[in-house]
Amino acid sequence: MPVILEPRAVTGQDVVDRLRPTPEQRITLIIIGAYALAILILWHLPVLKIILYPFKLLTVALHEFSHAAAGCCTGASIESIQIDPDEGGATRMRGGMSCCTLPAGYLGSSLIGAIFIFCGFDDTDNRIVLKVASIVLGIILIALLYWAKNWLLRGLTIFFVGVIVLLWFINKGVGLKYFVLFVGVMSCLYSLWDIMDDLVFRKVNESDASRFAKECKCCPSQIWGIIWLIISFFFLGIGVLAGLLVFKQHNGQT
Repeated sequence: MPVILEPRAVTGQDVVDRLRPTPEQRITLIIIGAYALAILILWHLPVLKIILYPFKLLTVALHEFSHAAAGCCTGASIESIQIDPDEGGATRMRGGMSCCTLPAGYLGSSLIGAIFIFCGFDDTDNRIVLKVASIVLGIILIALLYWAKNWLLRGLTIFFVGVIVLLWFINKGVGLKYFVLFVGVMSCLYSLWDIMDDLVFRKVNESDASRFAKECKCCPSQIWGIIWLIISFFFLGIGVLAGLLVFKQHNGQT
């Protein structure tokens, strides 16, 4: 007689087992933690913080790209994007829905960072997910180059496109993992810090949240900042948890 297997309800232990990292995933988690610690240390060191400077500008560019992408999705015409040496940025557009474009800067860069962290868990031999992530980042950089208003942004995009191309051809792309992970961690941390610095602690008078609060008058800008902060933490957590789940299944491990 044929054996009929009845489906079993998923238990809490099943979830715990699925989230238990493999040896490869433990290494990835250690790399993420090391990156976060190194970024926090270098951030405040007077001389060594220059190491982070290109990546800070890159995360600002991702922030501005997120504004532009939301603008494109809501019918806006993007006129220009620029970033400044003092790590500021501006996106100029005509039209669009400000209720979507204003929060997109912080939330979009957090989401991009979380997706890159998720992709960084790819330890397969062909590294297809990492390669797709690097291609996506390359497309974002080319879009930024198209919209760029100043030479700082143009130079930044050309530099990082060159880094991506170089990593593709070094040791079969093994360096893409570390690059994609670092950009993901940097983008998430920078976005979280920006939200707290600009919106929660109110170190700037005018911000995306203050303009958003004028559009949606139900909450002050600090409350919107806290809401965006919670959403950004959620993106970061989902990126890590999804990486633990998806790539464990992909590698045929249970």
